[in-house]
Amino acid sequence: MVVVPTSAALSQSADLVLCDRIAADPADPDKPASVKGVAEISAGDIETAIKYCRTAAAGSRRAMYALGRAYAANRQPADALAAFRKAAAKGSTSAMVELGVAYATGAGVAKDEAQARELFAKAAEAGNPRGISNLAALGGGGSSDPTKTRALLAKGAETNAEAQYQLGMMLAEGVGGTKDDVQARALFEKAAAQGHPGALERMGAFAQAGRGGPQDSGAAKGFYERAAALGNADAAAALKRADCPYSIKDKQGKLVTNLCF
Repeated sequence: MVVVPTSAALSQSADLVLCDRIAADPADPDKPASVKGVAEISAGDIETAIKYCRTAAAGSRRAMYALGRAYAANRQPADALAAFRKAAAKGSTSAMVELGVAYATGAGVAKDEAQARELFAKAAEAGNPRGISNLAALGGGGSSDPTKTRALLAKGAETNAEAQYQLGMMLAEGVGGTKDDVQARALFEKAAAQGHPGALERMGAFAQAGRGGPQDSGAAKGFYERAAALGNADAAAALKRADCPYSIKDKQGKLVTNLCF
């Protein structure tokens, strides 16, 4: 358990200091650099987080967002959504993303991809990396304004693996601008280094074909294996094709089986 501080840090209330310490989101743009944040709120800290974040939320949108996280950790989805709505109304882009995820998945609300896209777009336009990557993953309004989506992804790609992957896909396919295999491969490589399954699969495909860089079958297999281990079906299929390159077809030309090494 966390010990409650006896005095406030700087001009912040003790409630906000404690809320930040045990419930702040490490990826929240509102979070001060001095606050580390936690990926998941510890089970033993949930009750304390709710108590102090609720008090601090009266004057802090990041505390309101953290309160939503605490409610979610305590399996109180309705209260979590209510807190996220209040934080989003005050301008919290992280809360907008959480609401967008809820609408995209239908978790606690009626599924509404248009509403999810709107929330992701608002967060993305404010520079939130998760808003950018989720917008792209949802289709990002990409069909209506791919150029804008590409520009937003470029911001997120500085640090976010999903944004790097999504931007790489747009560059590889020439969506929203000029096709650029070299830059696409560089982005896939960055995302792959962070363990992104899709980027690992794309690196395998690019290395296998010599696209955007040197051809290297050995490296391609390594990328495919790492992606497949993370559950990427396309990579698993690519590995199978590599092991079973010869096909046997019937008289009608339909595949009967593959010959494997």
